[in-house]
Amino acid sequence: MASSPSFVVAAAGLVFEARIAGRLPAVRACCGRGSGLTAALEVAAGAGCGGIVSFGIAGGLDPALRPGALLIAANVIGPAGRFAADIAWSHAFAQALPAAILAPLLSLDVAAIDPAAKAQLFRDTGAAGVDMESHIAAGVAARRGLPFAALRAVADPADRRVPQAAIAGLRADGRSDALAVLKSLLRNPGELGGLVGVARNAATARAALARAARRLGKGFGLPGLV
Repeated sequence: MASSPSFVVAAAGLVFEARIAGRLPAVRACCGRGSGLTAALEVAAGAGCGGIVSFGIAGGLDPALRPGALLIAANVIGPAGRFAADIAWSHAFAQALPAAILAPLLSLDVAAIDPAAKAQLFRDTGAAGVDMESHIAAGVAARRGLPFAALRAVADPADRRVPQAAIAGLRADGRSDALAVLKSLLRNPGELGGLVGVARNAATARAALARAARRLGKGFGLPGLV
């Protein structure tokens, strides 16, 4: 007889996202990107796991969305196809977060940093936002037969270019590489203003995520969690 689920696994790309998620009761947070995140999720989603949630910031694709806007994924469009989000869990998100937007979410293996490219992605897919982790989390959930949901806060809006320095500072384990950022800025000092703007927007998104997590509570509000 199968045991009742006692925890959920949160998939995050950045350390601060994982820390916010990990503060919730009954949540085990995994952090990283690519194959490293896949492996961590496969290990974490063992006996007692009730579902996998993708949690963190996203780039805006819908021009109407500003930093801090919350996105609940109706489905995730990834390189391998489209994954549906669990209806009951997504409904619980919407009940707890009435200002959040339910919409498709695009998830890619590489960052979308250019406004023109983001505009094209919006036209091609209709997705409201883009990240680099949700397709990985959705894929693991599908293989395990687990419910999947995604909650993302917009950091960089559709009309903002993400400086190369910000991308250079991202490590595969979700930590920041300050030296890589500095080296990139020394090569392109004109990016400093853009980097400050990105940091400001990320702080807004971070605060929105923290508020949302507190509202959702234990296990990100997964229905049936004991």
